[in-house]
Amino acid sequence: MKIKRFALVLSVVAMVVAAPAFAHHSFAMFDTKKTITLDGTVKEFQWTNPHAWIQVTVKDAAGNDVEWSVEGGGPNGLSRLGWTRNSLKPGDKAQVLIHPLKDGTNGGQLINVTVNGVRVGRPFGDRGGVGADGSAPAPGN
Repeated sequence: MKIKRFALVLSVVAMVVAAPAFAHHSFAMFDTKKTITLDGTVKEFQWTNPHAWIQVTVKDAAGNDVEWSVEGGGPNGLSRLGWTRNSLKPGDKAQVLIHPLKDGTNGGQLINVTVNGVRVGRPFGDRGGVGADGSAPAPGN
């Protein structure tokens, strides 16, 4: 009887611990049918788990500085795409291609970054029918 109770408690603990791992992988807040390009300055590059973040300062239509929060992949995945914790530095002039947030706030999902005309790492794969460079996928793909 003690073994059954222990197994039940262990199963419940495993489910509770595993639930957040599934919850944080939703991309529902991003509009993957749209891409926008942010031309701005890197304020901060956060090389953190579970996802890296880029804070980018962009001029709005009135010329005011507006901060955008861009969510990237995790450091492990970014490393496989050629990124390092030093890929972006505060003050870098960057062009950041993103899928914007659906609610219209200043944020989005990273597709790729270019600094001084050079792409940082390899771009993320096709999401929502838009290629990593912002183009439509090739016919048959």
